[in-house]
Amino acid sequence: MAGAYCNRGHGLTEKRELDAALADLNEAIKLDPAYACAYTNRGRVYAFKRDLDHAIADYDEAIRIDPAFALAYYNRGDAWLNKGDLDRALADLSLAIKYNPQLATAYGNRGFVYYRKRDAAHAIADFTTEIRLEPNVLAYINRGNVYRDAEQLDRAAADYGEAARIAPTDARGWRNRGMIRLFQGDNKGGLADYDKALQYDPNDVYSWNNRGQAKLRLGDKKGAAADFRKALELQPDLQSAKGALARLGGAR
Repeated sequence: MAGAYCNRGHGLTEKRELDAALADLNEAIKLDPAYACAYTNRGRVYAFKRDLDHAIADYDEAIRIDPAFALAYYNRGDAWLNKGDLDRALADLSLAIKYNPQLATAYGNRGFVYYRKRDAAHAIADFTTEIRLEPNVLAYINRGNVYRDAEQLDRAAADYGEAARIAPTDARGWRNRGMIRLFQGDNKGGLADYDKALQYDPNDVYSWNNRGQAKLRLGDKKGAAADFRKALELQPDLQSAKGALARLGGAR
């Protein structure tokens, strides 16, 4: 019976019906106080409610019951990451990987911790493993960001391009590659990427601003001015767009 409550609670959590999920998981734990999976699932509910201390307490209990429970370490590591405790996050995510070396998301989160700690080599290694196990947009974006910050711009552009290839309606790959292309002086390529980015996310202020920069470099002053004005509609205090528009004299 505890398993039925736990499973239903998990399903409700996935639908973000958190209060109902919490009630089911409380019942599962009441029926079986040594049910590690129920504690882990209840911890996730608390995490979604932004109650990270209660979440961590539940993950602690799950790990006490089952010291080799990879998902509990993963979830606790995610909670520590959200609390800004990178060292504890790193330790827990490493244990998650120890107990389940195929847990792709653990490599992704640990890679992000390494990135936050400015350890580019380990971050790239973890994102690469995540991509090998479970290719996904965020993994390519994250690895591209590490390459970008390390000034390996061709590799960054390749990763952003792969993100755009596997998820062509996700603006992130397009706009990130567009930024690299502009930085490298490929203004036509950058313009094309920002066209795509704005097709799928027309509310991204920086895509409007950066497309304006691409148009300006290509001599399309009217088009550039229109893009800068759109950026300022979305964010009236955006200084780069204000300055560019002022230099253009408000071209129509």
